[in-house]
Amino acid sequence: MNPYRDKPGRPHRRAIYQTDWQLKKRIQRLFLILFCLLLLHVFAMVTLESMSLQQAAWLTLTTITTVGYGDLSATTPAGQIATVVLMYITGITLVTLIFSDYVDYRFYRRERIRTGRWRWNMVNHILLINAPKYGGTQYYMRFVQQLRANSDYKSTPIQILTTDFSDSIPPELAELGVAHFHGSGTNLHDLSAVNVHEAKHIIILAKDSNDISSDSDTFDTLHRLSEFNLSKRCIVECVDDENRSRLAKLGAQSILRPVRTYPEIIIRALIAPGSEKVLEDLFTHENDHPHRYEVEVTEMNWSEIVCALIQSNLGTAMAYIDHENEVICNPIATSPINAKAIIVLVKTEVTATEQDIRDSIERYKTRMAQWHAMKAANSQL
Repeated sequence: MNPYRDKPGRPHRRAIYQTDWQLKKRIQRLFLILFCLLLLHVFAMVTLESMSLQQAAWLTLTTITTVGYGDLSATTPAGQIATVVLMYITGITLVTLIFSDYVDYRFYRRERIRTGRWRWNMVNHILLINAPKYGGTQYYMRFVQQLRANSDYKSTPIQILTTDFSDSIPPELAELGVAHFHGSGTNLHDLSAVNVHEAKHIIILAKDSNDISSDSDTFDTLHRLSEFNLSKRCIVECVDDENRSRLAKLGAQSILRPVRTYPEIIIRALIAPGSEKVLEDLFTHENDHPHRYEVEVTEMNWSEIVCALIQSNLGTAMAYIDHENEVICNPIATSPINAKAIIVLVKTEVTATEQDIRDSIERYKTRMAQWHAMKAANSQL
């Protein structure tokens, strides 16, 4: 049931008070008038009934709250008239109006929050603009959960600006403390409503990761933000690589391909700027990419393998596979290994062969043996 549905033949109060600001201002005015009436009644009781200030205040408060203990009361005709006019007719009516407006305000606020039209006035928050066309709720849930796993962002406010979720934000996201505003990143009013100038990070997602026309909407949004010198805070998704240069000219902090199953790439861009480029390359077979080499390695520790490959300019060792087919990622540098294969981050244009890897390891072993022999000889002199 909509609490704001107008009754037949009678305009609802919401038609008069369209914003929470107007409702709050009205309540404040009513409180001010009520306070003045209370002071006036206290003054009347002191002057007309010869009460002390404490007695007059006590009588005023017990009357306005309709408690009426009866220990004090106005006895003169003038005092009784003042009490009836100021308290019973005017004061109690004002209290009723204040309570009614407050209930209206609470209903209004709840409805605005539900439909994504409430201004949260966040600061130092993360603003996500647009929702993925498919699986948006699941994407956002994974994003928030992964972000909260980092201690630096455990309590950072998160707000979504999208035209999706027009009825209400999914309860799964609401439970994670995510705020929502129904609007578009290309609309200045909507950007103002989400306090974009105070955002710590701004993430512009591609609406459809399979449609290059999504880049047009992304460009328009980023252009809006660049007009306010906010593009340096933006992490932007770009569907078509040919559009990257256009987005880069607007000053985006980072430009990424949409990877809907792995929002951690964007999180890496927040936590460790630059590392997202490494992760992005891992998803493609261009530029840097991981390659598995079926090369057995024994009697060496991990740091020696890393040094051997770097010195031969063949790439960076990332992990190895032991004889039980377990992948060991980023092992301890001094730990001896017994590998049947190693995974190396290589350049696509200069990918080494397995024989190149074996030769580099053997050359390193030879150099190290010569160095140890020379060191032993010098120690005997």
